[in-house]
Amino acid sequence: MSKKILLEHAHVAGIETLAVYQKMGGYESVRKALKSMSPDAVVEEVKKSGLRGRGGAGFPTGMKWSFLAKPEGLPRYLLCNADESEPGTFKDRYIMEKIPHLLIEGMIISSFALGANTSFIYIRGEYRWVLDILEKAIAEAYAGGLLGKNILGSGYDLDLYVHPGAGAYICGEETALIESLEGKRGNPRMKPPFPAVKGLYQCPTVVNNVESIAATPWIINNGGEAYAQIGIGKSTGTKLISACGNIKKPGVYEIELGLPVKEFLFGEDYCGGMANGKKLKAVIPGGSSVPILPAELFLKTAAGEDRLMSYESLSDGGFATGSMLGSGGFIVYDEDQCIVRNTWNFTRFYHHESCGQCSPCREGTGWMEKVLHKIESGHGESKDIDLLWDIQRRIEGNTICPLGDAAAWPVASAIRHFREEFEWHVKEPKLSQERNYGLLNKTVEALY
Repeated sequence: MSKKILLEHAHVAGIETLAVYQKMGGYESVRKALKSMSPDAVVEEVKKSGLRGRGGAGFPTGMKWSFLAKPEGLPRYLLCNADESEPGTFKDRYIMEKIPHLLIEGMIISSFALGANTSFIYIRGEYRWVLDILEKAIAEAYAGGLLGKNILGSGYDLDLYVHPGAGAYICGEETALIESLEGKRGNPRMKPPFPAVKGLYQCPTVVNNVESIAATPWIINNGGEAYAQIGIGKSTGTKLISACGNIKKPGVYEIELGLPVKEFLFGEDYCGGMANGKKLKAVIPGGSSVPILPAELFLKTAAGEDRLMSYESLSDGGFATGSMLGSGGFIVYDEDQCIVRNTWNFTRFYHHESCGQCSPCREGTGWMEKVLHKIESGHGESKDIDLLWDIQRRIEGNTICPLGDAAAWPVASAIRHFREEFEWHVKEPKLSQERNYGLLNKTVEALY
């Protein structure tokens, strides 16, 4: 089993309470940071750790912190992006639900490092019960002298607030999150200026993912170099993976980066292999927005090497033969699953969640949804496949935020690796319709 950094105490009874959390060593990193370290020293330890953003982009966290502007007379802010809306991803929810004080401890350390005296956790609106858990834990932290004025007698002040979103996936993009937090429509901003220079209320701001912030207490307690020794190469530390789909043991797993994908997918300590004895067909390793990989390319790189659960290994060869670790939303498909139907479903999501600000995304996602539905329902033509390829090509790289790319990549990879399925729907329209109605009937039967 992999080393546990985030989930070591997740199943301790009462760990969501301050008393039990402190009994297990909680908030020791806050004492260490506030009483014996400078903010710059905290930033340096995070840099040494090699910790990369766990929200999907994988940008080095310490480097991101070091970009924060420090103009005189302006406050600085830390925003935690807990708007976890990526289909297939649910690991941030697990942290907040099971170990809320771990996130709060990380927020205190990170805010101290950045010189922020007011910080926010922007949480997905659908996580209403998790918001209640966080607010209860924050109230305990205030009562225990860990938030508010003069924390632990250090002279450092910090106020922490939880702000619920209103159900918009686009607010997972950091500038849209900032717009929403300011009370405006959650549309992404043009960049530059970047949030590190002009973010919340036009002040220097850092936006980090829940998992990224939750890793900082261990780094401060044990040192950045110790964290960097876990994992492989530039993929340091551990990573939470949300595993779902046609596997025996879906759930949230903490792995050391560099774990072979075969071990994670088939190992009894992890996913436990395919459900119902079916064959592996494809895997989406990092949430719905990253390219899908057929079984042979998921298990082996283009060079024939065993693929690893790391940023570098999963992206080996670019999108022609690789994908991305992304947010860690690990979705597994068996031999019975229809890639065309799956792609259509994702495209429906991205069309619905587009903010509509950029024409390629606003129009392109809707167009892709219509064409995919046409193919899936047995009314497609051969030229529709080429049309889909052309549409996604015109969306990618032509929008203000990455939602356009997120909508284009699943379509591009599905056609690239599973074109014969698209062609089957076109060549066998009657069978395609029968299969479609069969799936619909199964869904209705399951509901009733």
